[in-house]
Amino acid sequence: MQLPLLIVLDLLVVLILMYLFRVVRGPTLCDRVLGLNGISTKAILLLIVIGTVYERVEVFVDIATGYALLNLVGVLAIAKYLERRGAA
Repeated sequence: MQLPLLIVLDLLVVLILMYLFRVVRGPTLCDRVLGLNGISTKAILLLIVIGTVYERVEVFVDIATGYALLNLVGVLAIAKYLERRGAA
């Protein structure tokens, strides 16, 4: 495996852990939602980099696109719930 890809993978994992800290310790509910959104965004990037490592980018792009669509629907559902609740 190439060294630059390993460095990128390590950095993405560190960023995911930082977002996980925000999800666990976030003072408000909105901070926790933003942390989850950040984790899923970095997970999408992680899938693309893993696809590059295995030289099967086209397969991993399809998986990442599906995951991104699920993330979008989930964030919209949470935003609608928070809007009705009056927490935003």
